[in-house]
Amino acid sequence: MASSPPPPSPALHDLAPHVITLLFLAAIFAGFIDSIAGGGGLITIPALLLAGIPPLESLATNKVQGPFGAASATIAYARRGHVKLKEQLPMAAIAFAGGGAGALIASHVPGRFLGAAIPFLLVGIALFFALKPNLSDEDRTRRLTAGVFAITAVPAVGLYDGIFGPGAGSFYMLSFVLLAGFGLLKATAHTKLLNLGSNLGSLCVFAVNGAIFWKLGLIMGVGQLIGAQIGSRLAMRGGAKLIKPLLVISCIAMAAKLLSDPAHPIRIWLGI
Repeated sequence: MASSPPPPSPALHDLAPHVITLLFLAAIFAGFIDSIAGGGGLITIPALLLAGIPPLESLATNKVQGPFGAASATIAYARRGHVKLKEQLPMAAIAFAGGGAGALIASHVPGRFLGAAIPFLLVGIALFFALKPNLSDEDRTRRLTAGVFAITAVPAVGLYDGIFGPGAGSFYMLSFVLLAGFGLLKATAHTKLLNLGSNLGSLCVFAVNGAIFWKLGLIMGVGQLIGAQIGSRLAMRGGAKLIKPLLVISCIAMAAKLLSDPAHPIRIWLGI
């Protein structure tokens, strides 16, 4: 007997109004957190999954609403002079290419195989920012020239963002602080621009694959825009005093969320 076809994925009109409202509110909160410390995807993706949207469509739709928050925060930071857009566009273009390449790879190498080490890397980032003395908004000694940084760290994180995603903002932040010598506020501002680039690159690939719920993604994008405006303004007021603790909390929360998944490779290996 032939097996019955799988049920169709829910469309926007299949979702109850209160579910759409909750997804919109989740996007506002994600945009707020992401504009300061990163990790917004670990708010929106689980919310999309809980709404009954399949994993691939959830990841793809998340790439629609994500750029709204990143673009909103980038513009807010640029208006205050924390990032010079014209000077940084080449680096954003490299992040775009990295994100697109990562999304292409993701179609052949499932992102879960990259997830085994990510929680531990996130904990390491949290410990670095929590324990590193004298972290402030002041620039420090640069370890890599701008050109070397642009062709090494930027495409590496962009590639990761396209393949897997969670924690990409934290990895950008760490790279800017540790390798480029940026202060925390400046690093946050530049991270949002590169996040925008790698998000758009992976979005282009997902758009070709046709796995996106465009209307829902755009609705959540408006929420991301609102949250990012609130978060970026608070970050510019509070500087390192606000960014540092939120970054540490965000990294720990992301690590815990990833490890809580029963399908995580570490839990499978340990049999828990």
